[in-house]
Amino acid sequence: MKTHHFPVRVYYEDTDFSGAVYHANYLRFMERARTEMLRSLDIHQGARLAGEEAEIFGFVVRAMSVDFLRAAHMDDLLSVETTPGGIKAASFELAHRVLRGQEVLATAHVRIACAVNGRAARIPKAVKAKLERGLPAHLAQQGV
Repeated sequence: MKTHHFPVRVYYEDTDFSGAVYHANYLRFMERARTEMLRSLDIHQGARLAGEEAEIFGFVVRAMSVDFLRAAHMDDLLSVETTPGGIKAASFELAHRVLRGQEVLATAHVRIACAVNGRAARIPKAVKAKLERGLPAHLAQQGV
């Protein structure tokens, strides 16, 4: 997988008094896109948290930088692109772009950490292998 695409329709509830998407809702769109990207790699966060899979852990946002470039409005059809980046022992990076057609509305760089009982932990080997399979070819070749 190179870049995961997640469609989002903007609804009234996503907008502020001016009819533009409220800034925090872009983060919700990105969170949903991250979840679906992980699901596409056969990493099911809900099952892990519920103890339905071998190891119980969760992913938490460790750091995020966001650039809001243009406003989305009610009824816009958006696409959230999620591209995996570097993977370390206990965290990995993602890049998000929120687009309306070809127009970039927002970008974000996110560091996701693995946590067990509220504390940082190594990403389980099987999960790390799935994340690595999802890396873009140029990063996979570098062994990032």
